[in-house]
Amino acid sequence: VQLVESGGGLVQAGGSLRLSCAASGRIFSINDMGWYRQAPGMQRELAASITSGGSTNYADFVKGRFTISRDNAKNTVYLQMNSLKPEDTAVYYCNARVWSDPLRGMNYWGKGTLVTVSS
Repeated sequence: VQLVESGGGLVQAGGSLRLSCAASGRIFSINDMGWYRQAPGMQRELAASITSGGSTNYADFVKGRFTISRDNAKNTVYLQMNSLKPEDTAVYYCNARVWSDPLRGMNYWGKGTLVTVSS
């Protein structure tokens, strides 16, 4: 199973970006999917997560600005980021709990995509 992120880049403060993460490989089902971020010198932290049923959870620092969504048919999760701030600069990682068969589930990470917000 692979998770591949895309959509990162350089944007000015106040701008928007949309991240995508597609899961591929042997997939029976996917439970929670989420976006984490890690700024230089900082620990990785959860930004947002979404269950297979569509229930969402957001960190306080992104509430009202970021929206997580998923397309279960495409095994893809998205993160719409609006009103970006310089402190949002980080590598954003996709995470998913993937079941390759009914008895085997594992947690997977993508390699990350860099988001840089200039002031």
